[in-house]
Amino acid sequence: MSKLKILYYPNKKLRLKAKKVNSFNKKNHILIKNMLKTMYINLGVGLAATQINVQKRIIVIDISRNNNNPLVLINPKFLYKNKIIYNPEGCLSIPNYINVIPRFKEIIIKAYNQYGKLFKLHAFDLLSLCIQHEMDHLIGKLFIDYLPSSEKEIIKNKILKI
Repeated sequence: MSKLKILYYPNKKLRLKAKKVNSFNKKNHILIKNMLKTMYINLGVGLAATQINVQKRIIVIDISRNNNNPLVLINPKFLYKNKIIYNPEGCLSIPNYINVIPRFKEIIIKAYNQYGKLFKLHAFDLLSLCIQHEMDHLIGKLFIDYLPSSEKEIIKNKILKI
């Protein structure tokens, strides 16, 4: 397994939309393993393929951070969203920055696993928030896009100085 390079904001490639995955082959299995390794090394709980400059609708998540039962979502779609809550949120592509973002407390999605099996998932709380955050990446949206443009500009300027 290899550690992959994460794209950092304001890299324009983070704004690209991911393409649907049509095959569940060895190449994608290797990509998923490498994404998981990259997520764990960077102490993340989720990673979208777009964050490593791969324009595929693939997400890996492990809110436990222990690599016992990571979640792989391929071509995820929302079926249900309920009750907006506000929680602190951060991102591997925007390190050292956290802000309170509105997300749904409860969601139901459908997605494929890495073997091509379609499943539904009813998620609450942290798992729900993480899935929504990573699904945003697949459409080129970042968590700071929920902030006022003036605050987003301040973040961009701070990051560019670093």
